[in-house]
Amino acid sequence: MKPYTRKASVLWLGTRQRGKGAVSTPSAVLKQVPYASGSDLRHRGTSPPELLAAAHAGSFSMTLANELGEAGYRPRQIDTTATVTMENIAAGWTMTQIHLDVVATVPNVAQCDFVDAALRAKANCPISRSLNANISMRAQLSQ
Repeated sequence: MKPYTRKASVLWLGTRQRGKGAVSTPSAVLKQVPYASGSDLRHRGTSPPELLAAAHAGSFSMTLANELGEAGYRPRQIDTTATVTMENIAAGWTMTQIHLDVVATVPNVAQCDFVDAALRAKANCPISRSLNANISMRAQLSQ
């Protein structure tokens, strides 16, 4: 597969604490969507940590589907929630923890095969590999 690029653009106005911005993507899925500091709950819209959580959950789900497929299984549904923890440490605001909560419906899969695929997906997910944070996970099968 050939390398590819994706991009997003942001217009930011003001300081970090009192500023606001708008994020857009060429696909127009995000078109001047308001965003602000992740800790600022007064603003409507999204935040960089929330966008990272969404990207991580999506990338992990696709990677898990691939891992299960390569093991001979056909997942029906993979529901992943990524929770990002931001902490103000000495270096500044830092993403210190990401927790993946995964529930999947996979016909005929043994629990051990599912757990193995989930652990491989966590290790092989492109977003997981690009982040310098502690990534934890809870994976369960849905009947």
